[in-house]
Amino acid sequence: MHVLLKFLLLCGVLASGWAQALQLSATRLWPSPDYTRITLEAAQPVVHKYFTLSNPERLVIDLEGVEAGAALDALAGQLTAEDPYIGAIRVGKNRPGVMRLVLDLKTPVKPSVFPLQPLGEYGHRLVIDLYPTQPAPATAAAPDPLKAQDDSPPQAVKPGVPQYARLITVAIDAGHGGEDPGALGANGSREKNITLALAKKLKQKIDAQENMRAVLIRDGDYFVPLGQRVVKARALKADMFMSIHADAFIKPHARGSSVFALSENGATSVAARWLAKRENEADLVGGINIDVKDPFLKRTLIDLSQTATINDSLKLGHAVLKEIGGVNTLHKPHVEQAGFAVLKAPDIPSILIETAFISNPEEEKRLNDPDYQDKLVDAIVDGVKRYFETHPITAPSRLTRNP
Repeated sequence: MHVLLKFLLLCGVLASGWAQALQLSATRLWPSPDYTRITLEAAQPVVHKYFTLSNPERLVIDLEGVEAGAALDALAGQLTAEDPYIGAIRVGKNRPGVMRLVLDLKTPVKPSVFPLQPLGEYGHRLVIDLYPTQPAPATAAAPDPLKAQDDSPPQAVKPGVPQYARLITVAIDAGHGGEDPGALGANGSREKNITLALAKKLKQKIDAQENMRAVLIRDGDYFVPLGQRVVKARALKADMFMSIHADAFIKPHARGSSVFALSENGATSVAARWLAKRENEADLVGGINIDVKDPFLKRTLIDLSQTATINDSLKLGHAVLKEIGGVNTLHKPHVEQAGFAVLKAPDIPSILIETAFISNPEEEKRLNDPDYQDKLVDAIVDGVKRYFETHPITAPSRLTRNP
């Protein structure tokens, strides 16, 4: 009887272990200039432990109760030689009930490993972010073609432009990216792809202007937290910040373009408030480690000197909206305002452009049309030029501010 009882208990333990066995439903790898992200998705939380090893550099993640499967096996195949941090990915059973994931690293990294609760189309996610131990200078993504030869701050110079001429720097933010796909179009288009295509075209058009240069906040399919988009724009000493979007609405017939600026006193309409809430939730979808606090970012976002900047933003928004109105129907004939987190740079005129409703089948088709994209981008550039014609930059004030 005693032997039978022990046998039954053992069967119970084994059955419990089998019941807890978990296969990943998806794995994704997102390399970017600032960091590389790996996402492991499952129907249940992924219990894990991790540690680093040196000589050679490796990051080891033990996944408890996880079985081998197609999704986990596919992770290594997503790695490319261009990844700045990962040289190879190896997966294997370390011991009963533990699957080990080993990342062979090209350089020492600072890992951030954290879980995300189910949200939207995603189940439970375990996020593995690999950051460099020594972050590259923020301006490295957009080096100046030439540098001034005196003690003044570096300034971009173009051929044919006087040596110390002041170039206008425009930061272009392609909304969403990576784990955050943005809105889904009526026929399957993803907002993050539309915004990146428009942002790249916009950069080309602005770079073609004699007195302007453009920098992209993201230039590929990866996620950038909203606050970091603000920080990047300030580190690049941008004179203007434009965030490009193509949102969806619950009704497919909603249409038209809109321009938004930041508000210190609440939204100007219910729709603006709804949109700001939706856009501000991008960090929840894209996934940030809420345990990491950035005092520099906090100081940036609570700066109280935004009133003058918001006034400039409204003037910029009006100039852009007027030009866009010649290309597409306007959803509202005036610039709206709401508490968009991505517009909170205290000293850079910042606008958010909703190019069209991707949820509208007709507008989705136009947003995917290269000819229409060109017309839309030309209109935005004309609006930017119109703004600076009436609000010229006569002093390098933003170049000399403290980052």
